[in-house]
Amino acid sequence: MGLETKREFIDGQLSSWPRRSLPVLAATGGMIAPAVTYVGLNAGTAATLRGWAIPTATDIAFALGVLALLGRRVPVSLKIFLTALAIIDDLGAVAIIAAFYTADLSFAWLSAGAATLAALAALNRAGVERLPVYLALGLVLWLFVLKSGGHATLAGVALAMTIPLRQPPAGRTI
Repeated sequence: MGLETKREFIDGQLSSWPRRSLPVLAATGGMIAPAVTYVGLNAGTAATLRGWAIPTATDIAFALGVLALLGRRVPVSLKIFLTALAIIDDLGAVAIIAAFYTADLSFAWLSAGAATLAALAALNRAGVERLPVYLALGLVLWLFVLKSGGHATLAGVALAMTIPLRQPPAGRTI
């Protein structure tokens, strides 16, 4: 998810603010409306009320699968919009999980994770393109985030944002 998000933000359908605005608004509404509905239906039950974030993470992958099955009968613009919506929705769900389902955060481990993330960003900035280096430091980052009490999924997204992205040579696709 992180690599696809980075590609879309750099060179895809989310590369400018005007292109991001509609999918961001749709994804935000697509997370808020199910959460509010869930809270409304479970307001009297404290035990189930804690699950309010579950419907915010509804995956658009099913809709994308249906669109893929319909093939050329579906406009490309609709496929692009739903893909952007899915990316933003997934990022929102990860952020919600991190913010609301993390207990006892250890700032020492989190600081170690931040230092590792800074090292990954520095490697990218220095032009290092060796994937094993990123994967090794990514594993360390994941461990630090896990030990911090934070949701380790964030480490994967953060790692992906530091991996270098380059265009394939002309005439070749990824």
